[in-house]
Order: sequence, then C-alpha cells, then structure tokens
Amino acid sequence: MIDTPEITGAQDDCWGAEARAFNAQLVEGERISLEYDVECEDDYGRLLAYVRLGDRDVNALMVERGLACVLRIPPNGEDRADEFEALEASARAGMVGLWGACAEVTCD
Repeated sequence: MIDTPEITGAQDDCWGAEARAFNAQLVEGERISLEYDVECEDDYGRLLAYVRLGDRDVNALMVERGLACVLRIPPNGEDRADEFEALEASARAGMVGLWGACAEVTCD
C-alpha cells in the first residue's frame, strides 16, 4: 500500500501536486486493473488496491520515484512490505522526489 502527500481541501502537502500530476499522466484515459489485498477498503471506506497499468505496478513506481510513502494498514500490505520498503529506502537514500524536495515529509 502507498500514501501520497495530501492536496485536498485546505491541505497542500509538499510534493502532492507532483504526485497527482505523475499519476494522472500515467493512468488517465488508460485501462488499469486493480489487485486487492486482504481487505478491499479501510475503516474509512477508502479503496485499498494495487494499481496495474499493463505490466507496470503504479504503486511501486510512485514509491520508487519518491512520489509516495509506504503505508501499512494491517493485515493489508504485509506480503509486499519488504519490496515496498526497499523501494522507499532507495528513494530516501537518493533524495528522490519528496525525499529531496521537502523539508518535512508528512506521510512519514
């Protein structure tokens, strides 16, 4: 699972606009598929899914590019936690995306 910087309502987190633009450019108008984990929604009714565009994993790509953080909502995300945490650690170390641009990472 991933968490992107918030840009809704009064909240305008650092690198949120960039994350939204990247995601829109990648998937808007495209046929995507959703892969669900243990649960399909969290306690707030938000959809919990991995987004695939052909053979590309959009969630992993966003973490790799420093546009999202790893989010764990047990029992969801446990099977792929190591994969996603390695991608995030690499982005952090390389100061990629929000890790290099933001003084404070709010999804941390």
